[in-house]
Order: sequence, then structure tokens, then C-alpha cells
Amino acid sequence: MSRCAEAAAVAATVPGAGVRDAGLRPPMVPRQASFFPPPVPNPFVQQTRIGAAQRAQIFLLGIILLPLRALLVAVIVLLAWPFAAIATACCPEKLTHPITDWRRKITQPALRFLGRALFFSMGFMVSVKGKIASPSEAPIFVGAPHSTFFDGIACVIAGLPSLVSRNENAQAPLVGRLLRAVQPVLVSRVDPDSRKNTINEIIRRATSGGEWPQILVFPEGTCTNRSCLITFKPGAFIPGVPVQPILLRYPNKLDTVTWTWQGYTFLQLCVLTFCQPFTKVEVEFMPVQVPSDEEKHDPVLFASRVRNLMAEALGIPVTDHTYEDCRLMISAGQLTLPMEAGLVEFTKISRKLKLDWDGIRKHLDEYASIASSAKGGRIGIEEFAEYLKLPVSDVLRQLFALFDRNNDGRIDFREYVIGLAVLCNPANTEEIIQVAFKLFDVDEDGYITEGEFSTILQASLGVPDLDVSGLFKEIAQGDSISYDEFKSFALKHPEYAKIFTTYLDLQTCHVFSLPNEVQTAPSVASNKVSPENHETSTSDKKED
Repeated sequence: MSRCAEAAAVAATVPGAGVRDAGLRPPMVPRQASFFPPPVPNPFVQQTRIGAAQRAQIFLLGIILLPLRALLVAVIVLLAWPFAAIATACCPEKLTHPITDWRRKITQPALRFLGRALFFSMGFMVSVKGKIASPSEAPIFVGAPHSTFFDGIACVIAGLPSLVSRNENAQAPLVGRLLRAVQPVLVSRVDPDSRKNTINEIIRRATSGGEWPQILVFPEGTCTNRSCLITFKPGAFIPGVPVQPILLRYPNKLDTVTWTWQGYTFLQLCVLTFCQPFTKVEVEFMPVQVPSDEEKHDPVLFASRVRNLMAEALGIPVTDHTYEDCRLMISAGQLTLPMEAGLVEFTKISRKLKLDWDGIRKHLDEYASIASSAKGGRIGIEEFAEYLKLPVSDVLRQLFALFDRNNDGRIDFREYVIGLAVLCNPANTEEIIQVAFKLFDVDEDGYITEGEFSTILQASLGVPDLDVSGLFKEIAQGDSISYDEFKSFALKHPEYAKIFTTYLDLQTCHVFSLPNEVQTAPSVASNKVSPENHETSTSDKKED
């Protein structure tokens, strides 16, 4: 396809360029299916609505059940502590060898019994489905969806396998000793090599031939509202050993267990759960999944297959959200945006657009500077124009439409990041910046005056009385703009690159669409950009 045809397919019609007179309308831009919004916009929020009758029930039952259950929990934890102390006495915090057999035989049966008693005292009615695999059959359990701290019940039902936990949890008084009794794989937040060390430790234990207990991993890495399965982190799948998926369901009329980034706090959920007559939970052990030869060398592929199987069994969709989305949610809240504004499906966006967390976080700062005053934290055409210091025009509307992927008249943060990466950054090359500078530098003296800058922008945007003094002063450090200043501004603001390329494309199209006798005298701007337009036109027509 010729450059003219490509421009006509993606560019807005510009007054004065001769295209709008032809009656063309801005076309619908096809969207990549891989960038469609997720089926679940926000899996990190839970809004449990409690009616008046339920409030009355919680109050009446809570008078008796809350203190009784709290007392039972305290008693059981105190009873479990001596057994945990025996299991971990004289052992280093980070175990290099498994707990000896005699300790395990003394402590493990008691801790399993007390673990079941603990959840029973809190009112949990547990239904178990499937068969628990032996360590030789599946060294690793993977549990999902991970939605609450009560998911620890899966550890008790599975026979107290090792957990992957933060190092801080093992140092907590009382609870830390109980955690260390299950020989956890500890993760440090301050050690830069912690991720690599954690993976190496999981591999070492999973391939020990049954010397270590099985490992239970929640591969989502954070809590969700169970409406979908988010991205599985590959840590549990890197060893390339068989895994047994564990499904967790809480089929209760009133949800008092879901612990997400937006919703009830830890203490509130404990109180609400303790005040229920009982809380149902289903723990299902699925068939063991053995990796293929390809999956042994590609843990992401293995994780994806297991996730799809678990999602199918649960009857819920999968999304590409991950823990990094939660971090972006927090950052969005700190920037006075709605927290959900930070959700982008980090896994998909980072993989397809080659962006890391720092890069996306930087874009969030830029987005917040535009959207902080917008309705609902989403950018409208007015805020878009104000940010670019340009009036609302046909070209700007078309550029806005390219960002607005779902055509709802607003740009959210996800659309903004995709637009910058797909539309603006490819157009913001050194060659394009040089061509754009030459376009503005009408007298070819190496500098752009405010008059030259105003003339070209007025023509490209179709606004004869456009005031560009504010934008000019933002770029120029003096009375004129040098190439270095122009390039620096273009690199910091890639949104303008699409405006420049749109104008260049439409100038070319305009020249090619004129009668032959007129084409021999192209406009100054077109001649500067493509001095051999006639030959290029002939070549493009042959390609078409």
C-alpha cells in the first residue's frame, strides 16, 4: 500500500489539505484483539453489601459467637505453639536441611489436628473433593483463586506442606514460630537477589526426591475477588516437575472472606466471619498435571496451561492482571486518581509493548497530570487539547479517536499507554523529528521562529487564528527553537509526533491527488519533505 493510502486510512481530514472537500469521513481504525479490554475490569476490589436483616443477624449472633470463637482461636494457637517450638528448636531461620524425622513424627500429627480444629472453631465447614497426591507424584501444589488469608485452610487439608512467605512473617511473635514449623520458603524484600534465591530454593526442594515436604504456592501472588484467574507467576513451574492444582471455593450467600486491595480490612473480615453461623469452603484437588518436554523448558507455557484448566473447572475467565497492577493502583491513588485507573493488565502490556514497570509508572505520572481534573480520572477531548495546548480540531479529534480504543469518548490509562507505544513512539524516530523540524524551518536557517511555528501549526490543524505562543515558549529557550530543543521536546512529548506525521502524510496525499499539471508545482512544505514526490508517486501507484 502506498504512503498516501496508509495516510488516508489512519489520518484525520485536515482543512486546507483538500481531503475534507472530497467528502471523506475519518475511518474506523481496526483494533488488535490482543489489546481488547479484559473481561473483568478490576479483580482487586470487593464490595460486599450487607442488608438490614444480615446486620441484625451479625449483631445478635456476634454477641455469643464472636467472643467464644476468639477465645477458642487463642487457646488453639497457644496449644500449637509448643509443638511448633519443638519442631523448630535449634534450627536456623532459613533451613538448609529438612526437619528431622523424629521431630516431624512428634509434631506434624498434632499440628494437623490443631489446624483443622482452628478452622472448625472459626465456623468453617470444609468440603474436600479429589485425591491428595503424594510427594513423589506431585512435589508442588498450586492453589487458586487466592482471595483471602483464610486460604491457609488448603495448607491444613493438604497435610501442612511448605509455604512461600515473606521473611517478616517468620519473625512475627507466636505466629512466626507456627509458620516456621511448616518449613517455609522465605522471601526477602530487601535482598535484590531474593527472587532468584527463592526460585533456586523451590527447585532444590522440588527435585529432592521426597526429602523435603511438598510445597504449596499461590501463583497469582496476590488476592483477588475470585471473579477470574489473573496471571500465574512462573516460580512454581520453573522446576519442571508435576504439580497438583487446588481449587478454592467459598459458596456462601454473604461473602465475609474476600480480602482485596479495596474492601474490608483484615480485622473487619475476621469479625464478620466469626459472627456467621458457619462459613462454607470447598477444597478440590484436581488431577496431577505433568509438564511436556516443551513446558519443562518454558515455565510460562506450563503455567498458562494449568491456569486455563483451573479456570475452566471454576467456570471463570482468565486475565493478564498481576501484582504489578496492584502497585499501579496504589500509585494512582497517591496521584489523586481513582485507584482502578492504574489497572492496565500489566503482563500483557509489558510483554507486547516491551515496557517495564518503571516505564509504565512514568506514564502514569504523565497521565495523572492530564486526567487529575477530568471526570472519573479519564481524559476527554477537552483535557487532551488543553494538555497539548492546542484547540479542538479535526486532526486533534482523529488523534484522540486513535487513543480512544473503545470509542466511548474518554481515554483511560490503559488506552493512553497503548496509544503512546503503538501510535506515537513509532512515529517519534530521529528521521521523523528531522523531517518535522525541516517542515517548520521554512527559511532553512536552522532555527524555527514563532511565526514559522504558528504558520505550519495553523495549516496542519486547520485553525487560521490559532495562538501557539504558549506552546512555543514551552519548547524554546529564547526567541527561536533550535533542533536540539525541538528534538528534546519531541522525545518528552511523543503525542505531537502523530500530529506531525499526520500532517506530512496528508500533505503528500494532497499533492498526489491534484491534476498532473498542478503536481509539477508542489507546495513549499511538500517539496521540502519529499523533494522527489513525482517519482515516489509513480512507484506507489505501481505497488497498488
